[in-house]
Amino acid sequence: MLLVLVIAGALWFGGRFMGVPQAARMSLLGLLFVAVLGMQVALPETNPLRQATGGSAALWLILGGFAAVIWAYRRLIVHLRGRVTAQTPDAPPKQGSFSDTELDRYARHIVLREVGGAGQKALKNAKVLVIGAGGLGAPALQYLAAAGVGTIGVVDDDVVENANLQRQVIHPDGNIGMPKVFSAQAQMEAQNPFITVRPYHRRLTDEIAAELVRDYDLVLDGTDNFETRYLVNAACVAAGVPLVSGALSQWEGQLSVFDPAKGAPCYRCIFAQAPAAHLAPSCAEAGVIGPLPGVIGSMMAVEAVKLITGAGTPARGQMLIYDALYGENRTIQLSRRADCATCGQS
Repeated sequence: MLLVLVIAGALWFGGRFMGVPQAARMSLLGLLFVAVLGMQVALPETNPLRQATGGSAALWLILGGFAAVIWAYRRLIVHLRGRVTAQTPDAPPKQGSFSDTELDRYARHIVLREVGGAGQKALKNAKVLVIGAGGLGAPALQYLAAAGVGTIGVVDDDVVENANLQRQVIHPDGNIGMPKVFSAQAQMEAQNPFITVRPYHRRLTDEIAAELVRDYDLVLDGTDNFETRYLVNAACVAAGVPLVSGALSQWEGQLSVFDPAKGAPCYRCIFAQAPAAHLAPSCAEAGVIGPLPGVIGSMMAVEAVKLITGAGTPARGQMLIYDALYGENRTIQLSRRADCATCGQS
């Protein structure tokens, strides 16, 4: 019997040293077992070869039974581990619950007294719509995704252009020519696989605005034209959804939370009519310093997180103005107008 064990050890460990696959080594051991068992059955009891290999078939049957039990147990463990890995590793868990990876990822939020586990759960269950994937939308989308907002919609009908890359940091050079919503989606999902991104590659119009906004808890408007801003504002007022609005020009940015449902003014309360085109030139016409959208867009994301988690005091009834050229910050108090064409009767 000792001879057989020596041969088995040589086949297993010698084969391993020479790089023979485990399956092939198992097959060789199986053949050796069958050969020894065959000798115990076929040869007479007094045969020297039978005596040298144990002298009894019963001993080898018992040994083979133990080996079969061990093999079956290992296969069962591998199968169970495979099922657990397929269900839980880094795949998003069901709504409202967190995987260990998510708990570690959001740990700095969870230890904040103003956010905590309840706030992070609110972020996970929240649905936020971002209008525009340009200068303001880029940082807002990145930080909303990183913060763990569960569902993020992004609306934009434009494609990535080379001239965008100086400030629209969510879009890499390789995505020039790609629709901005899909470029942003790829970057957000790469940054955080635990969120859902809904891209809408189209212009926001009267036909879809109201229905689209009703499907979300909060809207961020980073567009650069008054027509869309008024449209978004009207849809938010009708749906009772808070609107975080930002704007840029050259070195200055501003933002406010418009929320008539909570007593704050709406966008049209402050800007009853669109200014003349020469008084509000676009970034393409007037220029804009590259990091400024990052500052204002990040502030918009902070306001969104505050609104979702209930932390702090959102900028309702206030307009925050940041002057990057001179490093100044100002806050203007805003009031609701009873005769507002959009929210005056709401």
